[in-house]
Amino acid sequence: MKLTVLMDNNTFIDRYYLGEPAASYLLETEGKAFLLDAGYSACTLENARRMGVDLARVSDIVLSHGHDDHTGGLPALLPACAHPVRIWAHPDALLPKRCDGLSVGLPFALDTLPDYAQLCLSRTPVELAPGVLFLGEIPRVNPLEAPPLGETLRDGRWEPDRLLDDTALALTTQDGLFLLTGCSHAGICNMLQYAAACTGQTRIAGILGGMHLFAPGAQLDFVLERFAELGVKMLYPCHCTSLAVKHALCSAFDVQEVGVGLSLTL
Repeated sequence: MKLTVLMDNNTFIDRYYLGEPAASYLLETEGKAFLLDAGYSACTLENARRMGVDLARVSDIVLSHGHDDHTGGLPALLPACAHPVRIWAHPDALLPKRCDGLSVGLPFALDTLPDYAQLCLSRTPVELAPGVLFLGEIPRVNPLEAPPLGETLRDGRWEPDRLLDDTALALTTQDGLFLLTGCSHAGICNMLQYAAACTGQTRIAGILGGMHLFAPGAQLDFVLERFAELGVKMLYPCHCTSLAVKHALCSAFDVQEVGVGLSLTL
């Protein structure tokens, strides 16, 4: 498997790509290509062009959740992808969302998607290819994780958004489970435990993605302890993971820097 970061908050020096507070990752395996998330804007498409990435091979786009920093680049990316292309998401990813009075949900109308874009909605895990598992809805088993964020419009009423749509890809590699996540609103430990249960993997090869952790405290202490118990090896924290949290992770684990253009062989 090959994993390439098409979009992240961070860019590397002397590598002239575009960054924005968003996420998009390209996964290539056994002749197939997938995207997890689409970034915030057409900048994701421009990065793919600068990297020489042929998006026409992308047959599936997975949305980690419905926030605009993970979905906004979709209209620009779709014409460059395979026709037809499947868009995988939890059903709640399509609901309107707001935070601090601002709309943060899908920044486009669903009826504007082209006919060749096929919505595939699932709350349960789906195998997209050998070793590539869409996790669907993540059970919330750790009380310190996954607080509500903003609001979502359900059945005509605004309610606290528990972000049940937040999901990830579980990758089975020769070194064990590798978790690819967008923001981890569901709780990074909840996600990791569920991915291990779904795949049957007992070895945790690594994690790449946003962890939605910003400050020291009880939740971070829990994550550090649980990661150690699970035997996490490599960490690639990015997007919505603060410097203070990265510093704490570095004290206990092998942590690598992430930026646009990073490429890994899993």
